[in-house]
Amino acid sequence: MYLLYTCVVLVLFVVLAPYFVYQALRYRKYVISLRQRLGYLPVSFNFDGEESIWIHAVSVGEALTARAIVGELKKRYPGLRLFVSTTTIAGQQVASREIKDADALFYFPIDFPFIVNRTLRLVKPRLFIMMETEIWPCLLRACRREGVRTAIANGRISSRSYPRYRLVRPLFRRVLADVDRFCMQSRESADRLIDLGADPARVIVTGNLKFDALPAATTLGPDRGMHRVLRFFRVPENRPVVIAGSTMRGEEIVVLRAFERVRAHAPRALLVIAPRHPERFDEVERLARDEGFRTVRRSQLTIDEDPPADVVVLDTIGELAHLYRVGTIVFVGGSLVPTGGHNILEPAAFGRPILFGPHMQNFAEIAATFLEANAAMQVRDEWELEAAFRELLGDPARRNALGRAAQAIVDANHGARERTLEAIAALLPPGGASKLRPFRIVR
Repeated sequence: MYLLYTCVVLVLFVVLAPYFVYQALRYRKYVISLRQRLGYLPVSFNFDGEESIWIHAVSVGEALTARAIVGELKKRYPGLRLFVSTTTIAGQQVASREIKDADALFYFPIDFPFIVNRTLRLVKPRLFIMMETEIWPCLLRACRREGVRTAIANGRISSRSYPRYRLVRPLFRRVLADVDRFCMQSRESADRLIDLGADPARVIVTGNLKFDALPAATTLGPDRGMHRVLRFFRVPENRPVVIAGSTMRGEEIVVLRAFERVRAHAPRALLVIAPRHPERFDEVERLARDEGFRTVRRSQLTIDEDPPADVVVLDTIGELAHLYRVGTIVFVGGSLVPTGGHNILEPAAFGRPILFGPHMQNFAEIAATFLEANAAMQVRDEWELEAAFRELLGDPARRNALGRAAQAIVDANHGARERTLEAIAALLPPGGASKLRPFRIVR
């Protein structure tokens, strides 16, 4: 099975190589990270060969979620180094900014046996933790052979991925056998994982770490309004701010046209669009200009001034979560087009009224919870989005009610962090993890 998997990965790598080359030439992506993805980490990375805890967070969302446990792991395992890997460049940038307790960051290796073995020799993990549902057969198999304990934290099996996993269930079962503990977000995800072949004794429901990760993003309370990003948005109280966060291709035009019609009733309104992928910043800026809007990038704004534009394109990484604070209305993207939706918890933590589209498969349980509690609004198309904009901009009481209900859900759902840490402690007892660091003479 593993030989077949490796061959498939190799074929995919060859097929996708032209795309990677294009991205490298056009956007300078993957150039700096290539050596690390091949298992060649800097000499200074783990110079003394110390044992560690390795956390893998694919991209921005997973890196932000990892904040919930990184700091506490450092306290509980002082004798181990703590390394964080990401797959995407954006994830690496956010991790470097938001995860202050990590000893080092690096890019996740390509899942070939000789590459993951090289990485393991350098990282020397006692424990490997995958955020959400990152299943890498060769790496997990190598961890099993080397005696490295493995866990999935904040795991989930979405309704969209579940049928695909079922198609390869006999093979998937063998891979799942290499994971020591599955800490799942919900009972539904846990049951799906067991159906796919996971040992029920290794599967527990710990809740959603995203709720516990939110305080790290919201520690800068309203009295700390001079936070860097907010200083570029000194918006008067009577100027409405509509934020469209994590938008995907096909959504910006919908948002822009709905916003344009609403401006007949709110001519001073400001729209902030935050494309999900950095390589689309130029495209979204052109799109807004083509629609006739005075458009500026966030990186071009002047500090401590009201943005002199109709539309601001947020062309920075890691600022969106803080910017939600100033939103009058927040639309969370990835949901009007069939890409599965994005996380709505960050605007909820600030008590913002939230809108999202019909495609929320990746966050189905959270979306359902918010809708049942009347803590968010779901729209199906451009016309319903316009109607929702119009309703909320004209009804402060309705905005406040939605925002309070959203914040109440966030406040009521903490606790996943401690349950996850308890599960990790069962795999790697904190007292037994401490050790003296090796002494090395450097000439």
